[in-house]
Amino acid sequence: MLGITKGLVAELHESSKWAPPVRLTSRLAADLGIDSLALVELRARVEAAFGVQLPDEVFTTAETPEDWLRATRAARGRSPGREWSGERAKAAEPAELDAEALSRAETLIDVLAWHEDHHGDRLHARLLHVSDAPAGLCELTYGELTRGAREVAKGLRRESISPGSTVALMLPTGVDYFEAFLGIALCGAIPVPLYPPSRPLLLEDHLRRQARILKDASISLLVSDETVAPVARLLKADVPQLRACMTVAELRAEASGHLGLPAVAASSPAFIQYSSGSTGSPKGVVLSHDQLLANIRAMGSAVGLGSADVFVSWLPLYHDMGLIGGWLSSLYFGYLFAIMPTLAFLARPSRWLRAISESGGTLSASPNFGYEFVTRHVTEEELAGIDLSSWRLACNGAEPVSADTIDRFLERFGPYGFRREAMAPVYGLAEAGVGLTFPPLGRPPLVDVVEREELARLGRAVPAGRAGVTRAVVSCGAPLPGYAIRVVDTLGHELPERREGRIQFTGPSATSGYFGDAAATDALFHGGWLDTGDIGYLVSGEIYLTGRAKDLVIRAGRNLHPEDLEEAIGHLAGARRGCVAVFAVPDPRQATERLVAVVETNLDGRDEAARSELLARVRATIAEVAGTPPDDVVLAPPGSVLKTPSGKIRRSATRDRYERHEIGRRPLGPRLQALRFGLSASRPRLRRLAEAAGSLAFAAYAWAVVLVVGIPVWIGVRLLPSPQLRWSLVRAAGRGLCTMVGVRLTVHGKAPERARRYVAVGNHMSFIDGLILIECLPEPVTFVAGDVLERQWIAGPFLRRLGCQFVAREAVSEELGAAERLVDVLRSGHRLAAFPEGSVDRAVGLRPFHLGAFAAATETSTPVLPIGIRGTRDVVRPGEKFPRRAGIEVAIGDLMPIAPPGWESTLRLAHEARRIVSELSGEPLVG
Repeated sequence: MLGITKGLVAELHESSKWAPPVRLTSRLAADLGIDSLALVELRARVEAAFGVQLPDEVFTTAETPEDWLRATRAARGRSPGREWSGERAKAAEPAELDAEALSRAETLIDVLAWHEDHHGDRLHARLLHVSDAPAGLCELTYGELTRGAREVAKGLRRESISPGSTVALMLPTGVDYFEAFLGIALCGAIPVPLYPPSRPLLLEDHLRRQARILKDASISLLVSDETVAPVARLLKADVPQLRACMTVAELRAEASGHLGLPAVAASSPAFIQYSSGSTGSPKGVVLSHDQLLANIRAMGSAVGLGSADVFVSWLPLYHDMGLIGGWLSSLYFGYLFAIMPTLAFLARPSRWLRAISESGGTLSASPNFGYEFVTRHVTEEELAGIDLSSWRLACNGAEPVSADTIDRFLERFGPYGFRREAMAPVYGLAEAGVGLTFPPLGRPPLVDVVEREELARLGRAVPAGRAGVTRAVVSCGAPLPGYAIRVVDTLGHELPERREGRIQFTGPSATSGYFGDAAATDALFHGGWLDTGDIGYLVSGEIYLTGRAKDLVIRAGRNLHPEDLEEAIGHLAGARRGCVAVFAVPDPRQATERLVAVVETNLDGRDEAARSELLARVRATIAEVAGTPPDDVVLAPPGSVLKTPSGKIRRSATRDRYERHEIGRRPLGPRLQALRFGLSASRPRLRRLAEAAGSLAFAAYAWAVVLVVGIPVWIGVRLLPSPQLRWSLVRAAGRGLCTMVGVRLTVHGKAPERARRYVAVGNHMSFIDGLILIECLPEPVTFVAGDVLERQWIAGPFLRRLGCQFVAREAVSEELGAAERLVDVLRSGHRLAAFPEGSVDRAVGLRPFHLGAFAAATETSTPVLPIGIRGTRDVVRPGEKFPRRAGIEVAIGDLMPIAPPGWESTLRLAHEARRIVSELSGEPLVG
């Protein structure tokens, strides 16, 4: 055992002059620098050397080589644990569910009751590699789940848990978790999932840290297992409102009598999601039943979820990706949910792939870490017989998505049937439920390679040229149906495409706020939009994430993303990969920020030469990647960089420890150097203030020009007797407006010759689209507009004088009458111009066309003129009143052939025109 451990430690410190001594009593993490990834390699070598199969628990209970030796001796002579085979207990072929009936469900309770009523014997979940289940497998039907949940609910009622009370869940993956979560919901209480302790030796410390959440959420009862409950009862002294800590078995023992279910409204909280129990000020996201179901339905619509799917998961159930994206979505849509404990995956990552292969898994999800982990730690022998061709959707989210990881995963598992288009980088957050953006089905991952310097200095995502340092950013797709996202600057004004800023969203599952935290809730909302705390940019309506806004470091005029620096430092010999934190620290003396890196290392504190060498390499790496040296680099022992339970770097918490002088010793730089860095760090602040002031000034100037030009034009159109004169006046005013505000209008193509009749149709991105069309069409046309404009006291009289035909699309009879008027307009020799999408929409994409203009064209044998507009959305966004300077392009297509009258002909004409307008405008087809 010592030989195997020494060999692994030597490899970990191969590039260093120093390696720690290995003894049987050495602590694997603190003394030897063996992290969770290295433990997987250690397990593989021990099992190969001794011919044993170690239990998963060795990862959480073995702290030293002596512990591993003891576990190895105990495993000798025992047959390996039986891995699940898909030939055993396969589910029956699932019948299609009544999607319409499920769509009427208002709460999770309604969903559960519907499944029980219609197919209580239908298989709901299969639990794999659960230690106390026979042969590592356990199955649960909807009927069994409902009966277990009712027993838990009865026990909770006997404990006087009333509707609206908060009940914490600290349970590992298993049947108890499912039944407890739904049992809490059945009695009208609010589940609060918490992560269970990962190592028994740290149980007490874990519970102390969870006390912050228990207090914040006003938890009245904690549901845990037999290993946690005895210690958790000691928390009553720290959490006064905590009345009891019980196991599921104890709650079932108290179940008796009739369970009177309270009425649960759709607006009632379904559960409260806390990001981490180790944060100084935890925030609980409140999600109601209707918000939860709205998010599940939107995701199902986007990816075509159905009862024939099979979701295979190793994700923990206390996190939204595993809880909502995995379990609750399967509960709603009725497909099989196959889940293994997270530890089972970490111990043998091949189990994830084998479970997908043997169960015919179609869906699965993981943070980027999981795809990287399985790529690196699955052997060719373990892949024997695996077939991943059934895997149609592999969601990659919950943390930054790496283009390199995607490429490595595809290269490694492509030969085993995994298709490139199955990889789906997604984006979401607890404040939206779980999902916010998804890529189109069937499309491979989209990677945008941009100039790193432009993105860092100016926040502009400029496509990379042949030279220069680049950054690969992965698209996370477009908003789910019913959702919208935008990118804003520091003043909250919307930015055009390829400009980096804060990401905000709206949608039917947007949280109402944080539990009991009015100040944090107020900071979350911005005029109906919710701030995600993330930064990124948009391209063609798809979001590209570049970092967290709160972690952004602005230094010497550059936006520095800690992830980039941490990744680069982690590759240095002597530094512990994944254990580096980069952050900014306020300097009150200079009113600036200092750039600090905390780097975990196993180098001996007495080896000054090796530590000095690592310090020099870290400083050089930061200077190379960021273009500026750091103010401070701290070489810290293992465990100094704090992380969340899911392994994310807790930069703010690590920064707090640094500021309290709890990490190393902060060296003081020369005063002149500090002053120089302070001045350089102030430049981006000044630049951004200048940009914001410039944008505000331009908007004020643009509206002033509109008033100065618009008032005389409005009066002129009202007074001039000739339609041609009115048209010419508006065209001249439009040209003047564009020139005065600096908007460049470029027209490709040419409108038909004089006196030629046609129906012009174009995409609709902004309320200035009509003015742009007037600029591009030299002869008067009759616009088709919604009747809402007719009722406006400024636009109505103006548009009527221009000869607009108004359509009331909400009333069928009025719409039919309007269609007849359009036919009369064309027969009288006039031209028509319409935006067939109807009302303007801020979301990118060409929506389905209304057929009125096309029916008039076929009825009168009039050709259709397709027109594509680009850029007006960047000048004035729908719903915004903040204009920006941007270029506008208009592409005028060729006249389409005349179509004969008739429904089928009209439909084909509309579809073909929409396809051409999409190509001319660059807007993707949606809806």
